[in-house]
Amino acid sequence: MPTITFNAFSFLQKKLKEKSIACSNVQLDIEPGTSAADVIRQVQLETDEVEVVFVNGKVAPFDTILKDRDRLALVPPGTPGPYRVLLGFKNKKIAKPSS
Repeated sequence: MPTITFNAFSFLQKKLKEKSIACSNVQLDIEPGTSAADVIRQVQLETDEVEVVFVNGKVAPFDTILKDRDRLALVPPGTPGPYRVLLGFKNKKIAKPSS
C-alpha cells in the first residue's frame, strides 16, 4: 500500500484540527490509484476549499494519481499575491473536479 506525506496550510489547518484530523507531515496510507482530489475528500474537505495542490513541491492537477512516498500539500484560496508568484500558481489554470 502506498504511503504519502500530507500537509495542509493556512486556513485548512484550522478546519482539519477542528475535525481532529492531523495536517502537518502526516504519513497517510492510500489505496493504489488514489488522486489528490481523493485525499482532499478523505480528510473531509471539499475541493472548492482548496485552491491548489502541490505534489512533490510542484503545482499539480487535482486528478494527479499519487505514488508511494509522494508529498501532497493543500493550499486554500486567499493566499496573498507575492506568495502566489513564489509558489508558482499565479495565473495557472488548474483543473478542479466538481465537488
